[in-house]
Amino acid sequence: MKLNGPAAAKVFARPDPAMPAVLIFGADAMRVAMKRQEILAAILGPKGEEEMRLTRLPAADLRKDSAALLDAVKAISFFPGARAVFVEDATDGLTEVVATALQDWREGDAQIVVTAGELKASSKLRKLFEGHRTAAAAALYDDPPTRETILAELSRAKMAEPPPDAMADLLALGRELSPGDFRQTMEKLALYKLGDATPVSPADIEAVAPATVDMDIDEALHVVAERNVAALGILLRRLEAQGVAPVTLVIMLARHFRALHAGACDPGGPMAGFQRMRPPVFGPRRDRMIRQAKEWGPAALEGALTQILETDLSLRSAGQTAPAMALVERLMIRLAMTRR
Repeated sequence: MKLNGPAAAKVFARPDPAMPAVLIFGADAMRVAMKRQEILAAILGPKGEEEMRLTRLPAADLRKDSAALLDAVKAISFFPGARAVFVEDATDGLTEVVATALQDWREGDAQIVVTAGELKASSKLRKLFEGHRTAAAAALYDDPPTRETILAELSRAKMAEPPPDAMADLLALGRELSPGDFRQTMEKLALYKLGDATPVSPADIEAVAPATVDMDIDEALHVVAERNVAALGILLRRLEAQGVAPVTLVIMLARHFRALHAGACDPGGPMAGFQRMRPPVFGPRRDRMIRQAKEWGPAALEGALTQILETDLSLRSAGQTAPAMALVERLMIRLAMTRR
């Protein structure tokens, strides 16, 4: 039988002991590995591997010894509890081996978890599982995590349902990160909120989200956009000491002001504009950028982008003689001193 959506999530979280086998396949190896870990943990419990109730059979070994799968399914463990056999990287060449094991499987035998890469609809292995009365096949596609998936992750970590703005940030983060990175971020969020009963906030998400730019550069961009000239000098000295290239500063400055311009020009307002951006903007950083976009306005931001472009062209000019960092510092000070 086929598994998808809520039915698949239910099986992964709590598989039926009467289900002989599950096939998990998809193009993204990380997604397949994560779901395989989830269902094996649900079958075996936390000490399954320690108690040797899990047997791993690479596909290459099964091709050499086709009876190994049935032997592992029928084997008796020294420890009480459910048993599982994990067949990794299966292909259509193992269809007959798996079919034999399914035919001889009886309740109480080890449950079989088979993983594979992308399988076409005509795949023999896929047809075997989808056409079986009690075994199941779950296809994993490159879709971002849904609201239900995120809520299940939060519930597993004993965290309350987040407010709409925090949920929007989590959904946006799920669209941008790979499955493995998103899972790690959710684990970091669970540790960050350990002992805190309040719902997840955008600030919490920003605290654990993977950093995309150096924090000093990010702060310098905010200082310029907020016209805080007094704080700019110290940040510029620090960036110069760190060896940040002037061209890098100009590129990041242009990216920041283009984002502000996009937010200021969005028909739904800066909030809607920043929510649609890729990569997404989270928590307090998003709140700062919303204030900056409102204070500058589209016209002033267009003027700032013109100055940034002119400086960028000067830096790349073959006849440029002035120190590059001096040009960038002058640009940032001029922007920070722009009238409101």
